[in-house]
Amino acid sequence: MNTKYINQPIRLKEIPIEERPREKLKQYGISALTDLELIAIILGTGIKGFNALQVSEQVLDILDKKNIIPTIEELLTIPGIGEVKAMMILAAMELFRRKWKPLPRKVQNAKDVFLAISHYANRKQEYFLLINLNGANEILNVHVVTKGILNRTIVHPREIFSLAIEDRANAIIVAHNHPSGYLNPGEDDINTTQILIESGKILGIPLLDHIIFSETNYYSFAENHLI
Repeated sequence: MNTKYINQPIRLKEIPIEERPREKLKQYGISALTDLELIAIILGTGIKGFNALQVSEQVLDILDKKNIIPTIEELLTIPGIGEVKAMMILAAMELFRRKWKPLPRKVQNAKDVFLAISHYANRKQEYFLLINLNGANEILNVHVVTKGILNRTIVHPREIFSLAIEDRANAIIVAHNHPSGYLNPGEDDINTTQILIESGKILGIPLLDHIIFSETNYYSFAENHLI
């Protein structure tokens, strides 16, 4: 989806047909849609001054910050979300939780992690993610630790390891998307990784990998012998 429509006060029906969420679903299937587009389909319409994609972006912000289904009160804080739309979102999430929530996914290599988090790749900002693992290297949880402006994110070890301890993780992997598509690590990426390695040694929660990813590919610190 072209993110330019998020910043424009136009109605969804004014977006070119081939770029509308419902039409994309019909043509390419449900898996081709971004998180934003999936929410837009659930909502159906926006409100005066905000199209469905703009309202969906605010819903997505709440979902990214939580690892449980939000409350109706939290959704009602979003302009354009009334009780009916809030209930539709909650019902869809609860149905998924009951019927299709997958069992913990075992991580054997960086590609397994990439497949689990690749839906964050098309975000217009940089997301720094924490993937907590149990003793069997199964994913316990994926946390959005920070959301940066464009491609700049600042991460502190206490944010990472407080979430790891909360999930009782045996090991962690961190990852972040590069909206530019350029995957090679910069100096900040390398320094952040080294700090997390040392912090993990002290706490007994090792950092297994740091993955930089785009929509189509990834760079693994572990596979390149930097961890």
